[in-house]
Amino acid sequence: MSISSAIKSIQDIMRKDAGVDGDAQRLGQMSWLLFLKVFDAQEEELELELDDYREPIPAEFLWRNWAADNEGITGDELLEFVNDELFPQLKNLTAPIDKNPRGFVVKAAFSDAFNYMKNGTLLRQVINKLNEIDFTDSNERHLFGDLYEQILKDLQSAGNAGEFYTPRAITKFIVAVTNPQLGESIMDPACGTGGFLACAFDHVKVNYVKTSDDHQTLQQQIHGVEKKQLPHLLCTTNMMLHGIEVPVQIKHGNTLNKPLSSWDEEIDVIITNPPFGGTEEDGIEKNFPSEFQTRETADLFLQLIIEVLATKGRAAVVLPDGTLFGEGVKTKIKKMLMDECNLHTIVRLPNGVFNPYTGIKTNILFFTKGTPTKDVWFYEHPYPAGVKNYNKTKPMKFEEFETELAWWGNEADGFASRVENEQAWKVSIDDIIARNYNLDIKNPHVGEVISHDPLELLTDYANQQADIQAIRDQLKGILSAALTPSTSTSTKREGDK
Repeated sequence: MSISSAIKSIQDIMRKDAGVDGDAQRLGQMSWLLFLKVFDAQEEELELELDDYREPIPAEFLWRNWAADNEGITGDELLEFVNDELFPQLKNLTAPIDKNPRGFVVKAAFSDAFNYMKNGTLLRQVINKLNEIDFTDSNERHLFGDLYEQILKDLQSAGNAGEFYTPRAITKFIVAVTNPQLGESIMDPACGTGGFLACAFDHVKVNYVKTSDDHQTLQQQIHGVEKKQLPHLLCTTNMMLHGIEVPVQIKHGNTLNKPLSSWDEEIDVIITNPPFGGTEEDGIEKNFPSEFQTRETADLFLQLIIEVLATKGRAAVVLPDGTLFGEGVKTKIKKMLMDECNLHTIVRLPNGVFNPYTGIKTNILFFTKGTPTKDVWFYEHPYPAGVKNYNKTKPMKFEEFETELAWWGNEADGFASRVENEQAWKVSIDDIIARNYNLDIKNPHVGEVISHDPLELLTDYANQQADIQAIRDQLKGILSAALTPSTSTSTKREGDK
């Protein structure tokens, strides 16, 4: 049976179980099972390679010892083992990161994991289907990497979980342009399922890794943080599939839950699509300087990125239109960005890139820390010929970025090769200051086009409503901050909800 057929069968089996409700829980169930199977496949390889090999978790919890035998325990016996032994033991595993880093990874992965299945016979059927995939076979592991992509896409349509998935066309383009090198620290502070990090890992591996020492260096370069359990577990598994033996740098937590002044990291390359359109919990904004305090997630992440980026470090960040035209705290953040960094390029993406999760228009901001901005290049990414909007069956493709890549040029010479064209234009910092740092600058080479297509009109209306809501949220936050006494911040905000 093919890998794709095996995964489809697994999903069909789970639908029969009364304890699994919806796509998100099916993915959560599959994720911890996949993690343990991939983990054990790595263990078998390490056992052969290392003379001083020691099992990082109790032997009875390794996949080979409780799940690999298709005629092994099943029914209530299997369910009791998983619920009463496997999960409690792995959640409470004693595994210091310095002495047992792979055990530490397991404990972190299971910290908030949950077994949703209530039928032990169906659980055995799922396990047996997973046993048809051989993760020690490099060819099969490569094929599974492609299938894993589909699993992550499934996450996009599982309720609100689409925030964790960035189209691969965008991750590949961003990584190609930022061009991470061997030895450079690479970070995604809101890593989701690890799309940016996996793409960066592959880029460095293909272009710069020549020896086994290089491969060890690469494994230490990758850093990520994810707030929610399911995408964190998927990301950890994703990193192991890509060859990272000890992905301890993939941390489970909220990157923003730490005072900005206490960050001493200096990261060479930051590539990320932070959550936007949402607000952080009460108190998180207190981790930031008073004049930059806000509860809007994207604004906080942008500040964090500017802070932790090393001098000459490069960043590429996906942000909504609201960041470009927003005022108040947003203006202050944009001024800080252009004072401390060279915001050299903004790629304006068309509608529908993140459908069906959101119709909000987005942009990619590229900047390098250490020198102030003199000019900002804008590039308006067009739809390919014959396409009026993206959707699930017609997603954005990497090949669409070939024109941008050919036009891009080199920052070392100030992008001297760039020329203005129908898609590209340059705006000076003086003009931007005169606009009060409003970066929502339309393409001057394209006149106003009035469309009478119903679908386009509906899409435009939806985007306008989203922009209006973003402005309302921003105004609400400004008014709330202005009216709230500092001594009773939490009480007042609770009343505002």
